[in-house]
Order: sequence, then C-alpha cells, then structure tokens
Amino acid sequence: MESGKSFLALLKRLCIHLFLWVLVLLFFSFFLGLEAGSFSEKIGFSAFLLPVTILTTYVVIYHLIPRYLLPKKYFRFALYSFYTLVVSAVFIIISAFYAFVIALKLEWNESLPISKSIFYIMITIYLVVVIASAFSLLKNNYTSAAKNEELKNRILEAQLKLKEQELHYLKMQIHPHFLFNTLNTIYGLSLSNNDKTPEMILQLSELLDYILYQTRKPVVKLKDEVNHIRNYIDLEQKRFQDALSINLDIDPIPEHLEISPMLLLPLVENSFKHGKDAQGSLRIKLHLKITGSNLNFEIINSKAEKNPVSESQGIGLKNIRRRLEILYPHHFELKIHNLTEEFRAFLYVNLHQNPQKIE
Repeated sequence: MESGKSFLALLKRLCIHLFLWVLVLLFFSFFLGLEAGSFSEKIGFSAFLLPVTILTTYVVIYHLIPRYLLPKKYFRFALYSFYTLVVSAVFIIISAFYAFVIALKLEWNESLPISKSIFYIMITIYLVVVIASAFSLLKNNYTSAAKNEELKNRILEAQLKLKEQELHYLKMQIHPHFLFNTLNTIYGLSLSNNDKTPEMILQLSELLDYILYQTRKPVVKLKDEVNHIRNYIDLEQKRFQDALSINLDIDPIPEHLEISPMLLLPLVENSFKHGKDAQGSLRIKLHLKITGSNLNFEIINSKAEKNPVSESQGIGLKNIRRRLEILYPHHFELKIHNLTEEFRAFLYVNLHQNPQKIE
C-alpha cells in the first residue's frame, strides 16, 4: 500500500517536471530560435540547449542549495557555484555549436540575429536556472516553516499535557488529611449515637461530589467555591466543637465571577491542620473581599510558637503557588507571613483573566 502511494507520488512529480521542461523548451524556441525559421527548426535548435539547462538546474537546486547554501556554508557554495558556472558555460558553448551545425545545417544568414549571440543564449539559460533556484528556496522556506510550526505545536501540546498531569497531581494532594480526620470524627460520633452523625455524612457526601465532579471543570462559579468552603468549615466546626473559634468576613459574591476550582480550599485546610496553639485551641479569621473582578483572600490562624514551616505545610503552599503560576500567570499575588503567634496567608487573584484551559 505504501509502495503504491510512493510510486504514484514519484509519477506525479515526474509528470510535473516533464511539463515544466516542455514549457522551458517552448520558452527557448521563442527567445533563442530563428526569427524566420520554421517551428521544427526552432524546436530542434532549442532541444540542443535543454540538456545542459536541466543538468545545471538540478545540480544547483538538488546539490548546491541543500548541501551548502541552506546549512550556511557560504564559501563552499560560492566556490562550487563558480565551478558550476564555468563547466556549464563550456557545455553551453558546445551545445550551441552543435545546434548550429546539426539543427541549422551551418546556414548563416541575416535571419538568425538572436541565435548567433552565445552571450544571449547563456543569459537566457542562467535565467531559467535562477528562477528554478528561487522557487526551490521558496519551497524549502515554506517546508521549513511548516515543519517548525508543526514542531512548535507538538512542543506546546506536550507542555499542556505535562501541565495537565501536574495539576491533577497537585489536586490529589489536597484532601487526604481532611478526609481521614472527618471520617474519624464521623466514626466517633456514630459510636456515641450522636444526632449530628447523619448530617455530617450528608455534608461529607456533598463535599466529595464537588471534589470528584465539579473540580474536573476548568472554572466554577466563585459562589459555589465559597459555599464549598463554608461546608468544609461547618464540618470542621463539628469536629473541633468548643476548641474552635472562627470569624468569617465574606463579601457578597457576584454571580458572574468564576475561579479555578479548589484554589482557596488548601489555604483553609492548612489553617485547620496547623492552627492549634499551645493550649490546643484553634482561632481562625477568614476575610474574602471582592473589588470588581479582583479577589482578595486572607486567612489568619493561631499557632503554638514561631516554628519553621513544617515539611507538609511547605509542600502544600508550594503546590498552591505552582497551581497559580500555571492557571493565572502574572495575575496573582501570594504572600505568606509566619509570625510568632499566628500564621497569615494572603492571596490576590484577578478573576477577569480566565485561567489557562488545561484542566
């Protein structure tokens, strides 16, 4: 099958070349032939000049250009082009001589003013070579541009796939700790037959539904994302009970604002995970302000003492920053302050900029 296609492509190429050289033969007959001669005499005279034209043209476009000009070996290209010029000029003279002897039978008269000029014959032949070389260069440039564009598209596609895999990997690291603690809390409540157990199971089910299905979308409504955070906080309140003191300051959320899913929750989860002070209490303040299309999110949690950021906490913050770099390049700001008695995280995102369509 492949050999058949290759044969057809070769046959098509041969037919095109044959057609073009027939046109060149007619061109020679018009410019180099006899002014008063018959059509057969013009064709006969031009036919003697065609072989040297074909050979010179193919040497230039299939040897000199691809081997020396395109690889930018300009000195060798100039040197071998000069050799080609000298050798072809000799063969042109020989071809023209035999054309006069055989085709015109040595009949010199005033009706042959053009055919007598060997310089004019050379100029005409080299004009064909130059035109063919120019078309060859244009074809090479077009082919190179097409290949470069295809390579560029493949590189971009590979980069997008890598970013997609990276984002999925980052998302997978968000929830295990929360799910483990929540399930333990539900288990403890179920052992004591607590009335809050069914409600917590329902809330956890809603959260899992959001995590499993809504996060597959590139963007979700900011209002839904905030509701998801409220459900998460409500679950944690049931788990910490009196040990938790939380203050929420959330602006009304416009319906049209959208955000990449699960972008704010890691900061909230981080506060619950690392926010206990020396007495085992947990104090959290959450502020969410909307100014036009700008989101300003700040969360402050208590901490035992000014310790270095733990390994898991550091990895979580790096994951958040990396997601922001992928989704909102140059349109976000993330600040972290690890103070003596509290931990502050501030995030600014311009929601007018749609996140990169990767997820």
